[in-house]
Amino acid sequence: AGAPLTDTVPLQVVPGADPSARQLCFAWGPAEVLVCETLFGRAGGFRSPPSRFWGEGGAGAAARALTGSVAGTGDGAPSSSRVFVVRRDQDIYIQTLRKLFNESHGIFMGLQRSEEELAGKSRKAQLVQVSKNYRSVIRACMEDMHQAAVSTRDPALQGQYSTQVSILSAMELIWNLCEILFVEAATAGPLLLRLLDWVRLHVCDVDSMVREVLSSESPSKHKLFWNVVDVFVLQGRMDEARHLLSKEASANPTSMNMYKILDDLMKKMPVPNLGNTQTLTELELKWQHWHEECQRYLQDGTFASNPHMESICKILLGDEDAILEKKELMTTWYHFLVTRLLYSHPTVKPMELRFYAQSSMDLFLGGESSPEPLDMILMAAFEFEMHQVIKECSIVLSNWWFVAHLTDLLDHCKLLQSHNLYFGSNMREFLLLEYASGLFSHHSLWQLGVDYFDHCPEYGRVYLELHIERIPLSTEQKALKVLRICEQRQMHEQVRSICKIMAMKALRNNRLGSALSWSIRAKDAAFATLISDRFLKDYCERGCFSDLDLIDNLGPSMLLSDRLTFLGKYREFHRLYGEKRFPEAARLLLTLMTAHIAPCSFWMTLLTDALPLLEQKEVIFSAEQTYELMRCLEDLTAGNPDKQKFQDDDVETTKVEMLRLALARNLARVIVKEGTVEGS
Repeated sequence: AGAPLTDTVPLQVVPGADPSARQLCFAWGPAEVLVCETLFGRAGGFRSPPSRFWGEGGAGAAARALTGSVAGTGDGAPSSSRVFVVRRDQDIYIQTLRKLFNESHGIFMGLQRSEEELAGKSRKAQLVQVSKNYRSVIRACMEDMHQAAVSTRDPALQGQYSTQVSILSAMELIWNLCEILFVEAATAGPLLLRLLDWVRLHVCDVDSMVREVLSSESPSKHKLFWNVVDVFVLQGRMDEARHLLSKEASANPTSMNMYKILDDLMKKMPVPNLGNTQTLTELELKWQHWHEECQRYLQDGTFASNPHMESICKILLGDEDAILEKKELMTTWYHFLVTRLLYSHPTVKPMELRFYAQSSMDLFLGGESSPEPLDMILMAAFEFEMHQVIKECSIVLSNWWFVAHLTDLLDHCKLLQSHNLYFGSNMREFLLLEYASGLFSHHSLWQLGVDYFDHCPEYGRVYLELHIERIPLSTEQKALKVLRICEQRQMHEQVRSICKIMAMKALRNNRLGSALSWSIRAKDAAFATLISDRFLKDYCERGCFSDLDLIDNLGPSMLLSDRLTFLGKYREFHRLYGEKRFPEAARLLLTLMTAHIAPCSFWMTLLTDALPLLEQKEVIFSAEQTYELMRCLEDLTAGNPDKQKFQDDDVETTKVEMLRLALARNLARVIVKEGTVEGS
């Protein structure tokens, strides 16, 4: 933020803007957008779009990511202008959400590797467990965020953490409902039990009230006693409600008979069970008899003397008006829905939920307020419009984590097989690509994104190739990590690109060994030649080689270019000379000159290296080899384009004269030696 714009940034102006007014310019990046205002125009800054119900997604997330400010100075007057960075997925930069991204990655990978052969109940149980694992990660992250909000003293941070707690809570609420309706696909009977557990888990506004009453010395005398009993009844927690009522019965012996009747009704209330030990018909018959018994007691005026118990009896009968009177205790329309189903339609079928859900929301809101985005998402789930659930969540949530993982799970449940997008990829892959692309804008989370791209069969590899090239290779360790990923996936073009970048960086820092190593890995002959020349130049200036370990162990890699071959062989010559293996060193030196792989500028150095061998007591070069050296020397002096300059250089002239003298003396010694051998 605040960085100056340069001519290299291709700025665009928002289409349709008034040329005379201040305009918003932008330039796209791989995961960010640079935004600035024009320098001249009317006063007025960038206005943030309205926030969403639990955060800011889409444009809201962009506005939240803006850093810095823009000041105006009046109509037509010049004003300050800054560059803002708008990130596509701001949530990945929140440190406390790292657990969510890291741990859910492991669950995702386990799901992809799971045995597809599992069928029927085994497969469903496996998928339900995966869903629960995702929810446990969300809840753990939510608890960490809550703890962070409690412990911080910074009001701004506290507000951010509280917002994230609300977001995570809403995410778990939606996910849990989708798990019940889509993944587990609960049937009539068990469906109601699952919805009751869902409400008890997520409607926690009354928990503090329950704790306050239960911890008091005399709960039955507490002013909120009957509110707590009502909450237990509304959530179907009959055992807890009966336990509290027994305390009231002990305190009021005169009403003991009334309490016994209500306790008996609550005890006998038929509820579905998960063991399938009774049919729906049996349950409906039992429930009908029990309902008639409750109706009879109410009509007889059994509870007329106690309004609280009469109200509870009306709730047991499913009286909507009586239930709505407890609106403040339920807090949400979906709590009202589940309570209404519990006492009116306990054997509700999944496909009937949409009707009860819509009417419950209408009754609960009563025209006093309009539905929030969260309400619309839950309503879409109750209507079994899973694509609408995903669409709405994509709009209102501030990141792609939720929709990507939920869609992947639903796809494994074979619920999205028929839904392809008009631009080619299916919904699962599209959302995974978006999520993984966001991860790649983070300095370390990009490694998780690689695995998500791997499991997108249609476009995953293309996205990975494009994104991996944009990873900043800040250290050699990071470059090796990226390189290993590319090599494992046979991404040859990216391997070459990374190696070239690192080789150039090393060369700029004068780390020739590292540069040569990267160029060999890139199989870049031209660059290897350039670096080999630098090695040879350094040798000429300093008289010794750097990075001997690398040059000594080039192996077959030296065949990448002639110059690299020469470098390796020339170093081998020095090694042989150091080991006093003079005949082998002489043959190699002569080969380097006659094979024409040595640069012409280096011939004088090679001939100079031959001097100590020519002056040895023992004859090293044969007559034929000596003639070859003479020819090379004459080619060097006669074929040099700067011949005049060469002759005017006293040092070079001296070297040439010394070489001619040494070669002549060696030739004479060889002729004498070879003649002596022939004469004997």
